[in-house]
Amino acid sequence: MNKIYPNAAAALDGVAKSGQLLAVGGFGLCGIPEALIEALKQSGAKDLTVISNNAGVDGFGLGKLLETRQIKKMISSYVGENKEFERQYLANELELEFTPQGTLAEKLRAGGAGIPAFFTKTGVGTIVAEGKELREFDGETYVMEKSLVPDVSLVKAAVADKSGNLRFNLTARNFNPACAMAGKVCIVEVEKIVEVGELAPDDIHLPGIYVHRIVLNATPEKRIEKRTTRPA
Repeated sequence: MNKIYPNAAAALDGVAKSGQLLAVGGFGLCGIPEALIEALKQSGAKDLTVISNNAGVDGFGLGKLLETRQIKKMISSYVGENKEFERQYLANELELEFTPQGTLAEKLRAGGAGIPAFFTKTGVGTIVAEGKELREFDGETYVMEKSLVPDVSLVKAAVADKSGNLRFNLTARNFNPACAMAGKVCIVEVEKIVEVGELAPDDIHLPGIYVHRIVLNATPEKRIEKRTTRPA
């Protein structure tokens, strides 16, 4: 089965549609699937619910989709770097489901593992727990969180072989493996594609069984979210 597509638009063709639940890997601007986000923008798909730790920045990453009003709801843990996000949310133009960061990661991991829900102490006694089932274990109160199973996951990795086995680069791994596992369809953007067998088994961070489509983006911009320097 050929998983390699000639470009990001081709990889999204027939998969990305309006009204879907999507998961997008990345943390800040680190490890985001830049080409796939741009292709999603060009596709015109709208009314999207997007699961992502954050929403990029103004004009880059998921910020592009906010500017074109293609996202109707974000499921995130941090959104403080995007002025357009703030404007839309405060104007009641964008829905937001705030989720503690560790809970968000577990909701995706559990979704990929076939676990429909789990209990956690995080959020008990706060607005995070409002309307959710509470249960006591060993004298402690826990809140039930439902897992996430997105229709499509957009993921960034450093290297893929032709079977879709992935290797991530350092902290750019972040939410990407969990997003890949959770999605019903997983599309991966990589900087290098190698033959099957070139990746040593111990170097594979995610097996290809989770990956459906691969697109090469050898020269991503990799914009720095906040550049901090010191005097020479």
